[in-house]
Amino acid sequence: MKYSLILPQGWTMDLSHIKDPVEAYETMTKVAQTADEVGFHCVYLVDHFHTVPAPSQEVTFECWTTTAALARDTKRVRVGQLVTCNSYRNPALLAKMASTVDILSHGRLNFGIGAGWYEHEYRAYGYDFPDAPHRLKQLKDAVQVILAMWNADEAAEFEGKHHTVKGAINSPRSVQDRIPMMIGGGGEKVTLKLVAEFADACNVAGDLETIKHKLSVLKGHCDALGRPWDTVNRTTMAMASLGATREEAAAKISPAMHQMGWAAWAAIGTVDDLRAHFKKLEDLEITETIVAFPDVTNLDTLKKFADAFLV
Repeated sequence: MKYSLILPQGWTMDLSHIKDPVEAYETMTKVAQTADEVGFHCVYLVDHFHTVPAPSQEVTFECWTTTAALARDTKRVRVGQLVTCNSYRNPALLAKMASTVDILSHGRLNFGIGAGWYEHEYRAYGYDFPDAPHRLKQLKDAVQVILAMWNADEAAEFEGKHHTVKGAINSPRSVQDRIPMMIGGGGEKVTLKLVAEFADACNVAGDLETIKHKLSVLKGHCDALGRPWDTVNRTTMAMASLGATREEAAAKISPAMHQMGWAAWAAIGTVDDLRAHFKKLEDLEITETIVAFPDVTNLDTLKKFADAFLV
């Protein structure tokens, strides 16, 4: 199983202790560079504009400009999104952006996309916020536009109900023959079926029983479509708090993380405690665990984790 890292981007108030935005950005960059050095598989950014659990004036760095910058500030680690909100950018433009960033990174881009959910951001930024079925239909069109852009030998053509391209050119092409696409979310009738039909990876979240169930549903969709199970990268996010004792580790979990519900399915404790939790994820056939540390700006935490898990 591979281990990746959620970067401190401000979204969960993880940079609120740093008041200078330049210092906050450089702190995030240093975390990415440390992850690069110690062996994490990928570093991920969220695509949000406002903090959670409540909007605030604390910094939240924009996803795709940061992705591009980190593509140049790192050397080995892959860079991705968990996940891009489809509603925030035209999908043809997004496909072009992704191809460009893949080149900037010399072929290290992971591309994550989802239907979007944070209504406050939609309203605040002037985006329409249709109901979930409508957003999912938009996502299905968008994914096909993006793949058409990436795969077309010359000009891309796709006509959908919500998104259309007619002769769109995506040049230069990406370094990777196919940029890995992750579709995030656990919707059983639509989202996981879209993963089976179009994507290279899923991202499902929750406790162990929830993850087990979601993967079972996804496998059913793969079987129905004739998609080999081992061609899907099966990812989940795990809050992980590492300490010398369980009490020390538990004390690191912030109120925001408790309010978001992440602590309920976190791995909290010593290296042995975390190892036992990750073994259960591996037993469920998770292939990539994306770790969120409550003290992620403490580089010693990343190094201790790497010594124990990244070999």
